[in-house]
Amino acid sequence: MTGLRGLFVTGTDTGVGKTRVAAAIASVLANRGVRVGVLKPVATGAEPVGDGWRAEDAELLISAIGGRVPSDRVCPIAFQPPLAPPVAARLSGEPLGFDRVLAETRTALDWWAGPGGAELVVVEGVGGLLCPLAEGATVADLAVSLDFPVLVVARRGLGTLNHTLLTVEAARRRGLRLAGVVLNGSEPTVDPLAERTNPGELARWLGDVPLLADLPHGAGLAALLGGMIDLDWNGRALTPRIVGIPDRLAGGP
Repeated sequence: MTGLRGLFVTGTDTGVGKTRVAAAIASVLANRGVRVGVLKPVATGAEPVGDGWRAEDAELLISAIGGRVPSDRVCPIAFQPPLAPPVAARLSGEPLGFDRVLAETRTALDWWAGPGGAELVVVEGVGGLLCPLAEGATVADLAVSLDFPVLVVARRGLGTLNHTLLTVEAARRRGLRLAGVVLNGSEPTVDPLAERTNPGELARWLGDVPLLADLPHGAGLAALLGGMIDLDWNGRALTPRIVGIPDRLAGGP
């Protein structure tokens, strides 16, 4: 992982559009000539296909950088039940340890960082920052282990002030670097007054964490690209402050 810059995309909840935003960022970078990799270490709600899995999120990320990438290099761990990963793993009869998540993530990142590989990798979590990721570990533990700057994707409507500020606080308490917040219209507008006033109110409370974009509900990735195109994603992706994963994190918290 030496020298590989990265951006860790998390959300305030499931269904907020993390994958769409992560794919849009990857696409913008790829179109600028950056060799960009994509990674979603764990996915649920996947479909069994032959000896492997089909994960919709992984397919969207691969498509964003032009395809031709083995799916297991993007999503090395997948389960069928659409639940939190450790719950889905238990139901599937194979409990998921954090050591396995870290090992698979290391392997994928080493592949992306290989000769002629990626200069930068966009990593997408699952659920929100404190979503259980493995037995005894959350998505936040993986974010701490990787130590890439964290981008928070949040809803635009009512409730996003609380969810966003809680996520930012949880990230800060763990010493994570925050690349910023993106409000994403993953659903049609139902709270027009809240959606109109939330960006200004969030900006007042976020302090030095920038509100990077307020993306209205639109027609898929093309609409997101329009809102992302002028932002300096290349500059927000940074290398880890500590090369490698600290031993104290190797078995979870």
